[in-house]
Amino acid sequence: MLDRIKALIFNDGADDATADGSGGGADDVQVAAVALLVEAAVMDGDFDEAERKAIAGLIENRFGFEGAEVEELIALGEEAVENSNQLYAFTRVVKTGFDFKDRIEMIEMLWDVACADGTIHDFEANLVRRVAGLIHVSDRDSGAARKRALARMGGSGAAQ
Repeated sequence: MLDRIKALIFNDGADDATADGSGGGADDVQVAAVALLVEAAVMDGDFDEAERKAIAGLIENRFGFEGAEVEELIALGEEAVENSNQLYAFTRVVKTGFDFKDRIEMIEMLWDVACADGTIHDFEANLVRRVAGLIHVSDRDSGAARKRALARMGGSGAAQ
């Protein structure tokens, strides 16, 4: 599985499973989702422990990974973010691999990461809005997802 993840990350998401537009497998979608979560975490220039824990919890709850697998996925996501600009490639995989409800959940997960450090930075909010547009989630649904994420964080998270 880790070889499959590396192929997706370092081939701009355009490996044989996704090049035909069929969406690719579950591994592809999971990696794309993790890469987007890491991208949200680093947008404000500080990938702190709260954001790392938030991403780990989301990976465990959403995809069922644990321990070393979670850390490996986060590390691969960090590598992808550092080494390339793959927002479109990853959003394409998410758009084709998730149904509408799952795409809304992806936006909510991004808001969870953006809120994790107690402040939603303008860059983080901008990223979530761009991703929402690319995966065809409306502003209304994204706003509702943001409200749910903020409610879980205790209502904090005003834009910086």
